[in-house]
Amino acid sequence: MRESNPVVLIPSYNTGGILPGTVAAALAQGLPVRVVIDGSTDGSPDLLDPLLTNPLLKLTKLSPNAGKGSAVLQGTKNALAEGFTHVLCMDADGQHPAEMIPQYFEISRRHPEAAVFGRPVFDASAPALRVNGRKVSNFWANLETLGWGIDDSLFGMRLYPAAELVEVFESTAFARRFDFDPEVAVRLAWRGVPIVNLPTPVRYLSREEGGVSQFRYLRDNTLLTWMHTRLFLGFLARLPWLVLRGGNPLISHSPPSSTP
Repeated sequence: MRESNPVVLIPSYNTGGILPGTVAAALAQGLPVRVVIDGSTDGSPDLLDPLLTNPLLKLTKLSPNAGKGSAVLQGTKNALAEGFTHVLCMDADGQHPAEMIPQYFEISRRHPEAAVFGRPVFDASAPALRVNGRKVSNFWANLETLGWGIDDSLFGMRLYPAAELVEVFESTAFARRFDFDPEVAVRLAWRGVPIVNLPTPVRYLSREEGGVSQFRYLRDNTLLTWMHTRLFLGFLARLPWLVLRGGNPLISHSPPSSTP
């Protein structure tokens, strides 16, 4: 019987002073944490030095910067080499709540064959442009998978079966930068990996709170447009098989959202 032995994976690029707080919050759950520094040049990796005495924490440094997807790929390969079966990705910028980690791990324990995707629950700190803009990507992701159950294609707090995630990476030369989250979601669905969606609060930290963002509106939306063009063509090629396959077998297991 398949089992789940997950690890928390935090990719980071120039996240400044918020990084040690994010990592400390994850470590406070008493679970293994792996951080991949993706070519940071702001000195933030040095801020983790006091935490490296914790045996639950390991740090990998990449150079130069290669993109979030590349950092996750390296971290996932490292996790598999250590004997972990699943990786729970969360952003380094403090947006994702570490107290939710046990819930992701518990769903994975009950459904080790599945990926667990966060469904963001936004508060007043969320920029309207980001909240509304993601609806376009969500529409295309669900069209490209015939409604497999991707509630949010861009949210970064997700638990993946590690072997399947590496196989998805190896199936494409893309998904190495900002296109990582939506592209791997669609490709996992194409592979038939069940998805369970878990409502997860998200908080956008202000600049005064140390919040940082690597999102660039024109650059990243251009990347997403090109990505969905490619994926739609791939969807058309797979359409007969997707119709015959049917839907996500675990779609009814997704917990309902408590907010509108």
